[in-house]
Amino acid sequence: MPNRLINEKSPYLLQHAHNPVDWYPWGPEAFEAARRENKPVFLSVGYATCHWCHVMERESFEDPEAAAALNRAFVCIKVDREERPDIDTLYMAACQLVTGGGGWPMTIVMTVDKKPFFAGTYIPRDSVMGRLGLIDLCHKITGLWEHSPGRVMESAQAIAGHLGEAFEYAPDPAGQPDTAVIEQAVESIMRRHDAQFGGFDGAPKFPMAHRLSFLLGAGARGGDQRVLAATARTLTAMRLGGLWDHVGFGFHRYATDREWLLPHFEKMLYDQAFLAMAYLKGFETTGTALFAQTAREIFTYVLRDMADPQGGFFTAEDADSEGEEGKFYVWLQPEFERRLGEGPNDPPWGRIFNLQPDGNFFDEATRRKTGANIMHLTRSWDEWAGVLQTDPHTLAAQWEALRRRLFDTRIQRVPPLKDDKVLTDWNGMMIAALARGAGVLAQNDYLEAARRAAIFILERMRDKHGRLLHRYRGGEAAIAATANDYAFFIMGLIGLFRADGDGAWLRRAEEMQGRMNADFLDRDMGGFFLTAVNHQDLPVRPKEIYDGAIPSANAAALHNLVRLGRLTGDRQWREQALGLIQAFGGSVRRQPAAYLHTLDGWALFLGLDAEDQP
Repeated sequence: MPNRLINEKSPYLLQHAHNPVDWYPWGPEAFEAARRENKPVFLSVGYATCHWCHVMERESFEDPEAAAALNRAFVCIKVDREERPDIDTLYMAACQLVTGGGGWPMTIVMTVDKKPFFAGTYIPRDSVMGRLGLIDLCHKITGLWEHSPGRVMESAQAIAGHLGEAFEYAPDPAGQPDTAVIEQAVESIMRRHDAQFGGFDGAPKFPMAHRLSFLLGAGARGGDQRVLAATARTLTAMRLGGLWDHVGFGFHRYATDREWLLPHFEKMLYDQAFLAMAYLKGFETTGTALFAQTAREIFTYVLRDMADPQGGFFTAEDADSEGEEGKFYVWLQPEFERRLGEGPNDPPWGRIFNLQPDGNFFDEATRRKTGANIMHLTRSWDEWAGVLQTDPHTLAAQWEALRRRLFDTRIQRVPPLKDDKVLTDWNGMMIAALARGAGVLAQNDYLEAARRAAIFILERMRDKHGRLLHRYRGGEAAIAATANDYAFFIMGLIGLFRADGDGAWLRRAEEMQGRMNADFLDRDMGGFFLTAVNHQDLPVRPKEIYDGAIPSANAAALHNLVRLGRLTGDRQWREQALGLIQAFGGSVRRQPAAYLHTLDGWALFLGLDAEDQP
């Protein structure tokens, strides 16, 4: 029998609708049940395309014994982090506070008044090697809840007290932005540059497209070839490595290793948007043809596989298919070789893409070879053309013919799940990317796709008062928008105006900025709260400025406000941009490398970058 999630729209919640766990969606009914039954709340947060979320479901949430333990101990709530970024943001801050780290699936145990007292990420079913398992966790918390409730409440109160501090920021004592902080951030990042493999951290390596855009801007302004070379090296390494889908295009979410070889295979719309903008900027800055090609191929993937026929763009594609991570994307060597041509002068494709008879794909958990191969390059096409003593254009044409054969083979496989909900904020990012791509690459079809998506949101994803809604799926637009939805949709609208000059887009952007100010602005401390003033069901109202997988709403709003001021000539927007800089400037000055998109906004405010900066 299905549980209460069966009536939800989220693909992630529907994945769990037939679990034996008595799941509730987030809402008053769940917390009333917890109060009535005198139980703590078990909150599990994840998303539909998350590999480790699938692992925990198979091990625990589908297991009768583990489910029975959960049902006895807790009222259980399942949340899609992409539908409710406010819940995810707040309790991820709690997880990081308690454990020092975070990730998904996220596990929180809280009191009925939503104050957490336990936090973690993936938890195995059974305790092993000193690591507490889920069944034992249920028994342990039940014992504490029944026999030491004072200790539980004391812990919850202490965590809740510190939780509010996670969203407090220091204002700027200087009052005005300056370039010294930007230069300090550049040097901080460059000290972490991996000169051998590219990137700016050790494993795991995330693309962090806004970091690459920041470095490209800083390097171009100062003519710093060291910074430009390091950034170009990273863009090239990501494009050649296993992070890139060489057959179907698009970037996977991140690499688990230093070499950019082994990815987590899910593909997120926001990564495609920001990486397309980073590669476009890389092309403009360095003139590297590969970067323009990469942006084009990202758009090819998105328009082919992620476009809703109604106009919007879908959210993500899964890492797993047929219960195995990456199975859709990897190749057994014999299967690959069956698609090769039979000419005596054909290139050595297996060597070019580093295929091995016993595979090069190591299972992340066991570190054992699976026998399959992740296609990746260790030389550029131009370098291979030199090795093979052939014309680069001829080699590229030969590869394209083979790629199409491989693609036709691959589409016969069981595809990964496509999370086909449409999110306003992520669509705003892709609208901005497509509009930018239309100008840089002279592709009018990108502009048309961006227009269609913007019209879809304006016509289908607003309530009767004109406020944005966050999610659309199955004919239903729902869930109150967050500041992210406004900030990134405004970014898309401004991008459209700059691409086609239609003043209607600019008027819409100003209208949306006015709504964002009315519903989200913190009139006491400055900046924007994540949640609207009339949609508060959390114990703390989050406010973000730091860079995560995507920039914060406040960082995006700073760019929007500077551009609105320039494009309209209305000084109020520039004055509000300065207010944002002042509200967070003290925190930015203390740790500038954590706020790179904000610092890009500082540069834009100071007029240091060209107006067409992404």
